[in-house]
Amino acid sequence: MINKDYLINLNEAQKDAVMHLEGPLLIVAGAGSGKTKVLTSRIAHIIKEKKAFPNQILSVTFTNKAAKEMHNRVSKILGSVAIGLSWLGTFHSICAKLLRKHASAVNLNSNFTIIDTDDQTRLIKNICKAENIDIKQLAPRFILAVIDRWKNKGYYPSEVVINKKDIYEKTVLPLYTIYQNKLKDLNSCDFGDLILHTVKIFEQYPDIRKIYSNNFKYILVDEYQDTNFIQSKWLNLLSEKNKNLCCVGDDDQSIYSWRGAEIKNFLEFDQVYKNTKVIRLEQNYRSSQNILSVASNLIANNQNRVGKTLSTTMEEGDLVKLNCFKNGKDEAIGISDEIEKKLKKKYSFNNMAILVRAIFQTREFEERFLKIGMPYRILGGTKFYERAEIKDCVAYLRLIYQKKDDLAFERIVNNPKRSIGDTTLKTVHEFAQENYLSLEEASIKMINQNLIKPKTKIGLSFFLNSLNKWRSDLILKKISHIKLLQIVLDESGYSAMLKNKKDLDNENRLENIKELLSAMKEFDNLESFLEHVSLATSIDQEWDGEKINMMTMHAAKGLEFDVVFLPGWEEGIFPHQKSIEEKGQNGLEEERRLAYVGITRAKKKAIISFSMNRFYQGDWIDSMASRFIEELPEKNLEKNSFFDEEAGEVDDFEFNQDFELEEGTRSPGWIRYQKRIK
Repeated sequence: MINKDYLINLNEAQKDAVMHLEGPLLIVAGAGSGKTKVLTSRIAHIIKEKKAFPNQILSVTFTNKAAKEMHNRVSKILGSVAIGLSWLGTFHSICAKLLRKHASAVNLNSNFTIIDTDDQTRLIKNICKAENIDIKQLAPRFILAVIDRWKNKGYYPSEVVINKKDIYEKTVLPLYTIYQNKLKDLNSCDFGDLILHTVKIFEQYPDIRKIYSNNFKYILVDEYQDTNFIQSKWLNLLSEKNKNLCCVGDDDQSIYSWRGAEIKNFLEFDQVYKNTKVIRLEQNYRSSQNILSVASNLIANNQNRVGKTLSTTMEEGDLVKLNCFKNGKDEAIGISDEIEKKLKKKYSFNNMAILVRAIFQTREFEERFLKIGMPYRILGGTKFYERAEIKDCVAYLRLIYQKKDDLAFERIVNNPKRSIGDTTLKTVHEFAQENYLSLEEASIKMINQNLIKPKTKIGLSFFLNSLNKWRSDLILKKISHIKLLQIVLDESGYSAMLKNKKDLDNENRLENIKELLSAMKEFDNLESFLEHVSLATSIDQEWDGEKINMMTMHAAKGLEFDVVFLPGWEEGIFPHQKSIEEKGQNGLEEERRLAYVGITRAKKKAIISFSMNRFYQGDWIDSMASRFIEELPEKNLEKNSFFDEEAGEVDDFEFNQDFELEEGTRSPGWIRYQKRIK
């Protein structure tokens, strides 16, 4: 039963976006303007007006968290009808679903494994070793970054055109070829492949493309400003029949170019899709007017933007604070004092955040918080599914499910210890390569041919026999995936390994495994659980207890807090010098968008700060206030300077220190800074 009240609490622009159902639509959604409400209401409206059945609507997000939130909201409106929304999810999850149906078109089996970054790195290391590539000279992470860039552009190895200015591409391209062949042998994909393979299938098999293009009468995309070339192409192919492509986003929050995002997808949308209707959501429901005024004034200095003017019905609120400190240590003390003396009585720790440009900036705050006993968390640390013990458990399950998963085999064949060393594993690798076998198949043949040393043979045979037994438990006895993991942990000796060594770390690892078993209960079978693990890319953390939140501004996107501290607004740190050196004006504009994102995370209080001196790379340096500070509107600011007033000491700080002395000359601070960076 559809709740027909979904239009009641929408403003006029939101209603317009919901009810426009013919042709391409670009929704320019400012920070805190209710874009998720618009997307979910739009889905409800499409179904209510009988424009499409639920399974004819494709709704794409970037994170599992966003997909889950959207599904929950839609369910509240649509009730049981929401069950039919089978195509609501992330780019990767939807592409994985499509690819499993048509895996044979790219020479894969439908039960292919999706490998994560750790597995990718190990695979590249093995390839480099075989090809005599020195990983100290050419790091695996760099190689993978180049490969990922090619995939984001839609290139298979045979389609890559070498950039002659890039001296490394010539070396990386053959490795890309080997890497893709290895993935095929392993019946595996990486994340880039999920979209790339799907696009290639659509291009090479028009009949397959036609099925989905005809089926998806409406396509909705969240955070469109974060899409890359291959994602944009995928959407273009799917929308070629019905043209009802609705993209929502904010060009002022495009901060992921380093991840392949192309802001031009957003800026040129109405040029690519003819007769596009553009609707601006400019009513902010998050922040006070002073916060919005500061953010809007700052971002107005960017040239490459669609443009919008945010407003709010909320009160003006407190002025945005702009604080100057003597040094970085004083900045940490000043912020912790403000939290303790003024804020914690009114706001919870969970609703306060410190947002930094670079993760190294958290050090001084951590030291200070530890000293005074203030609880804190760093978001963006080790994720649950990236913890070693969790990856071990998942590797066991992956190998049971898919015999050719050599990467999982490598990880757990000697974990716990079974007298299977690196030398043996190398020998098995070579035998497998020579005979075109998986590592498991090679191990069986080598045992049968007595090519394994007796001591090693015992451990390896036990492991292989255990695998067969566990597969029988799963397939023939049809035991649950939860019970299977419990059996594996017991029979492999993994649980005993952790229990026998009593220390805090191992106790934590055991608790994490218990949590994993609890998490598995949410999935019907092993396949769906493994797919979830492969696609679990969000930065979700355990929010246990009241803690101050610390994270980078990149990690803060999509979040909101009552109080936001923005420290370290100094030239070289923010805007980041590397970004400007590598990307010039485009880099500067992205840094400014990052500042905009940081400020607009605040609902009630925003506190920007910088220091005159900072201990950096083992030395004290003179700092200069960020150029962004000059772009903040004076009338919306409360300026404060914090210095120890010792005898004879004069506070000569001026907020407009970066003044013109004469034509072509800048202030002393600017001159000092230029000397330092040369």
